[in-house]
Order: sequence, then structure tokens, then C-alpha cells
Amino acid sequence: MAAVTLLINSRHILMGAALAPAFKGKPLRQVLPALFFMCDEVWALAMQEMRRKGGVISLRYYAGVAAPLYLTWVVCTAIGAAIGPVLGDVTRFGFDMAFPAVFLVMLAGMWSGLRAALPWIASLIAAGLSVLYLPGAWYVPVGTLTGLGVALLLADRAP
Repeated sequence: MAAVTLLINSRHILMGAALAPAFKGKPLRQVLPALFFMCDEVWALAMQEMRRKGGVISLRYYAGVAAPLYLTWVVCTAIGAAIGPVLGDVTRFGFDMAFPAVFLVMLAGMWSGLRAALPWIASLIAAGLSVLYLPGAWYVPVGTLTGLGVALLLADRAP
């Protein structure tokens, strides 16, 4: 369980590395607290802002994105913990579709063509097959390693 959790959250290494150029020259005492609040949604919005602004991002913009998302996360988690026992199995309401929906919206916003999406597609296919044919949570490392492998293969052939 700990290894799978580490693997899933290791994406933050790549997310932080992708944002590093935008924070270049800014004091570490400002950058590290900002990165503490980085989550998938904050990262996706920050990357879009970087593309619009030529590779830079203001800490004010980042804080303006991160603070409301963080507060929403904390408040909604508390509400969910309070009403969860009353609701019971929320999958019967279809709420389990929320996570895939959020990630599909993020992916659509980051779409830059089929070539850039190939690692995602390969990862999805590999993870899906792993769910069907392997026990436990092997779909996590299989999907991750497949996506990384395809990204590395494509990087060698980048124009």
C-alpha cells in the first residue's frame, strides 16, 4: 500500500519540475509554500497560464488559483466526512464518476495534439488491461511505467 501511494504521488516530482522554469528567480521561501498547495488542478491551470504568458507565472496568480481550490478541498472533505455515514455507498448516486470527469476536463484543456497524448493513451490502455488480468493494484505501476516508456521513446524522436 505504501509503495503504491508513493508511486501515485511521485507524479508531483514531474509536476514540480514542469513548473520550475516559471518560478525561476523567485525566492525559495515563496516557491516552496506555493508548491505545498500544488494539486493536479492547480498544476493544470498553472501550466495553461505559463503557456499564455510565455513560460512565466506570477505567484499572485498561482495563489489565486491554489487558495480557493485548497479551501474548497478542506471544506468539502469535512462535509463529506460528516454526511458520508448518512449517505452510505455514494456510488449508487453515480458520484464515483466525478474523478474521471475532472481529469477528462483537465486533459481537454491541455490538449496539444495526438502525439503529446500518446503516453496518456498508452498508459490508459496498459492500466485497463492490468485491471482485467492482474490482481491488486498492479494497474498503477503498469500504467505509469508504460506512459513513461512511451514518453521517453517519443522524446528521442522529437522534431
